[in-house]
Amino acid sequence: MTRTTTIAAAVLSAAVALTLAACSSGSTGAPATSAAPAATETAAALEGSITVFAAASLKSTFTELADEFEAANPGVTVELNFAGSSDLVTQITEGAPADVFASADEKNMAKLTDGGLIEADAPVDFATNVLTIAVPPGNPAGIAAFSDLAKPEVKTVICAAQVPCGSATVTVEEATGVTLTPVSEESSVTDVLGKVTSGEADAGLVYVTDVIAAGDAVEGIEFPESGEAVNTYPIAPVTASANAEIAQAFIDFVTGSTGQGVLSAAGFGKP
Repeated sequence: MTRTTTIAAAVLSAAVALTLAACSSGSTGAPATSAAPAATETAAALEGSITVFAAASLKSTFTELADEFEAANPGVTVELNFAGSSDLVTQITEGAPADVFASADEKNMAKLTDGGLIEADAPVDFATNVLTIAVPPGNPAGIAAFSDLAKPEVKTVICAAQVPCGSATVTVEEATGVTLTPVSEESSVTDVLGKVTSGEADAGLVYVTDVIAAGDAVEGIEFPESGEAVNTYPIAPVTASANAEIAQAFIDFVTGSTGQGVLSAAGFGKP
């Protein structure tokens, strides 16, 4: 290369550099466009479906929350499956397709974390609940205290011991020294409530939230010993979920301000 060619190349390079510098200056030119459009774009909308396995006592609140979550995410469908927590654990263990599990107690959640079906650090506590006595309107059996449920003439219905509401009942029995002889033991708290509303039972042990949800169909009789058995509700994504992002988004919705507001209005306590 000749010296003249070298000088020309240098001049050309300097001109290019000056042009680039001028283009980069925003003093007089049009506003510069963003070099990183991703920073200004909104996150991609969620699309798909999830199946939520939730304790029977969550039926009213989770039905409402699923509707609100779908409204906020038009591309998402939430399927709900309600039953006693122990029954849900059995279903998931046997391979039922679940994306989220919400239990009415920590013991049943632990069964799935111990089995590797839910990550050990995944469950998040989102609510608490306590027992109360549900009786038909007018309280025909005259129930006034927990000990009245043990009277021979009173037809009492409770949850089976493996169900969270049944486990809580056992705890209250031990704390009070009162042993109940129920006419039936049910697999979910909603089944207990059904026995009372149908007139098949004089009284049933259910959660405070169940009495509130039942409205005028039953009356609630509070008893101080219920504080001996406070149930804590955890929620977690199932590891086999095919829609982990949506599952986590739903959990965040439940544990966030909207979910906590709905749960509080239904009578659930803070975790």
